[in-house]
Amino acid sequence: MIQRIQSIYLLIVIALSAMLPFVFKLWEGLKKDVYALDLFSEPPLLAKLVPVFFFVTALIALIAIFKFKNRKLQFVLGRIIILINLFLLGILMYLSLTIPGEVSSEKGIGMFIPIVVVLFAVLANKAIKKDEDLVKSVDRLR
Repeated sequence: MIQRIQSIYLLIVIALSAMLPFVFKLWEGLKKDVYALDLFSEPPLLAKLVPVFFFVTALIALIAIFKFKNRKLQFVLGRIIILINLFLLGILMYLSLTIPGEVSSEKGIGMFIPIVVVLFAVLANKAIKKDEDLVKSVDRLR
C-alpha cells in the first residue's frame, strides 16, 4: 500500500534529491555560489555526475514507492539509494576540496543533503523490513 510510513520516507528522499540541491548551494567560492545544476558546466566528469546522481536517486525512490507489492525489491532499491548517496557524498567532498584557484571556500547546506537522504533511506528500509517480518509471521500461523 502506498500510505505506509516507508512511502513517506521515500517521498522525503524524492523531495531532498529532486528539489533541494538546486535551491541550496553546495559551496561558496570567491566568485560565486555553486549549486548542483551549475556543475554541468564544470570541466571534470565527476562534477557532471553530481546532478545526475541527485536525479537518479529521486527516480529510484519514486520507483521504490510503487513497488509496494514486492517488498524485497523495494528493500534492494533502498540499498541502492544508500550506495548512490554515499558515493555522491564522496564526490562532493572530493570536488569541494579540489576547487581550482581558491584558497578557502565555505561549504553550503547542500553538501549535507546526501547524508539526510541516507538517513531517510535507512528509515524506509527499516520499515520495509518490519513489514516483511510481519507478513512472514502471519504466514507461519496459517
